[in-house]
Amino acid sequence: MLSIITVESEFETKARSPKSAMGLMQLIPATAERFNVKNAFNASQNIRGGIEYLRWLLSYYRGSIELTTAAYNAGEKAVDRYLGIPPYPETREYVKRLKKLYLRSTHPYDEKITEPSPILTKIRSSLK
Repeated sequence: MLSIITVESEFETKARSPKSAMGLMQLIPATAERFNVKNAFNASQNIRGGIEYLRWLLSYYRGSIELTTAAYNAGEKAVDRYLGIPPYPETREYVKRLKKLYLRSTHPYDEKITEPSPILTKIRSSLK
């Protein structure tokens, strides 16, 4: 979470992106609504919503830091569509920056939160 905040907003509670992402964890309006964040500039609400989203993504991508961070930046639909990190320069750079701050390739997750992404089976099959 701290790595995400560092890359997203550099701990600026009033940060706003050109794409309307808001607050410390740069929640877009749809994500804020999805995780019941009423005021994305309120640090407590923003962090709570961002953590809930990260927990969901970690569960969906079964702990993969690369896929989770790519989805945090570009959305899980883009990651699923491209079967991995989308070819967007911004997202590829984002994942690189996060990996420099968070040195693990996986993170513990709660598999009860959501079903895994269907791409995980495809990715595993392509590695064999």
